[in-house]
Amino acid sequence: MISDLARLIDVVHREKNIPRDVLIEVLESAMVAAARKRFGMERDIEAQFNEDLGEVELFEFRTVVEEIDDEETQISLEDARRADPQSEIGDSLGIIIPIEELGRIAAQTAKQVIIQKIRDAEREMTFNEFKDRKGELITGIVRRFEKGNIVVDLGRTEAILPKREQVPTETYRQGDRIQAYVLDITRASKSPQVVLSRTHPGLLMKLFELEVPEIYEGIVRIEACAREPGHRAKIAVSSLDRDVDPVGACVGLKGSRVQAVVQELKGEAIDIIPFHPDPARFIVAAIAPANVSRVYIDEMTHSMELIVPDDQLSKAIGRRGQNVRLAAQLTGWRIDIYSESRHAEMTAQAREELSRIAALDGESVELLIRHGFRSAQELYDAEPYEIAQILDIEDEEAEEIINQAEKALDALILEEAARRRAAREAPRARPAASSAPSAASRDDEDEDLDDGDEDEDPEFEDRYEDGSDEDEDEVPADEPELDDEDVPPEA
Repeated sequence: MISDLARLIDVVHREKNIPRDVLIEVLESAMVAAARKRFGMERDIEAQFNEDLGEVELFEFRTVVEEIDDEETQISLEDARRADPQSEIGDSLGIIIPIEELGRIAAQTAKQVIIQKIRDAEREMTFNEFKDRKGELITGIVRRFEKGNIVVDLGRTEAILPKREQVPTETYRQGDRIQAYVLDITRASKSPQVVLSRTHPGLLMKLFELEVPEIYEGIVRIEACAREPGHRAKIAVSSLDRDVDPVGACVGLKGSRVQAVVQELKGEAIDIIPFHPDPARFIVAAIAPANVSRVYIDEMTHSMELIVPDDQLSKAIGRRGQNVRLAAQLTGWRIDIYSESRHAEMTAQAREELSRIAALDGESVELLIRHGFRSAQELYDAEPYEIAQILDIEDEEAEEIINQAEKALDALILEEAARRRAAREAPRARPAASSAPSAASRDDEDEDLDDGDEDEDPEFEDRYEDGSDEDEDEVPADEPELDDEDVPPEA
């Protein structure tokens, strides 16, 4: 016949999915804790679950000695042979402790220990279950909201979707189904913390893996992924099979596959880009839909300059820099974008500044410009070995070029200072130039006018007289007409 305790162990085993031996171990440790609280912590007490009786038995072990020095841990040989006739000195004798002697307080202690141990076992099982699921997709039900965080019911445990991992454009209500990316599993004090994310790029990659069989089978690979959650994303894909188009496999028939992913991401736009091992070609594809005219690569700074037509500049940058920002995240390169007109202005200015350096000929100037040197200041800040490597010259010649760049830079600074000084002094000179003429100059002007009247061309006079009425009625274009309200009152 199964006892009540054994039946209870089986029920907890089925409901909590905790192994039966773990529950028995919990009971035994709880009984030991209760017995030590009742009889003292120094006692050597053990507990064993009797499967036949369906109950926990307590044993106190004492060492058999001739003379007792410690009554709590030792027993005399005479008393030991009453319990076990075969006892000898030095043996450890186990004496059964009746459960009834524990008392109410000890029973309460056992209850608390059992509850705590079962909770610890649940936490350990939950952690072991989810620790290998990090980086996977998981589906749950929204249960409640706590300080901006969403608590998700996963069945056996609860997960949390922090506010920082939520997409600002998405809203949820209690009871909604949610699919998220398992970001981390932590050992928390109360329960294992399963942290979810809706903003991680891994969510997009796992969704494509669900929708595209070629990705799941490894024929098509997602090489890189960049997201601005809720707005736009870019993924770069490649194929191990020449007969399989990676972009077409991800798009699907009439866009069915990519539309399923877009729907799960609540309308987030997705650009699917073919991956290329050449960084320049890869970035040109990543900056789409804008067209790129030229690409300048600087491997030392891991950056690129893209030159685009003037009418493609806004398209290449994107709304609030979104397109170029995603392209930089996708490729891992720093990207600078210039229009063709702006690049021509920068090149002309660089050519004018670098041409001031006598040690540089036209070919060297163009070579330095192609390597990213746009001013005398940049040339002055460069190291001699950089200049020597670019121009294929000796370090001493490179140092001379840098010294001349310093002199050219000083000359440019002086010219700029003089230009600004002249610009400040110009407004002061205008009032002096427009002051009233002297009396002598006015007389000379009158005489010139009288002489001019005698020699005036009659045709000019006729033209002047014919247009005099029209000139009086015309209002100059740069002087606005005054309304009646704008006319100042008479003095």
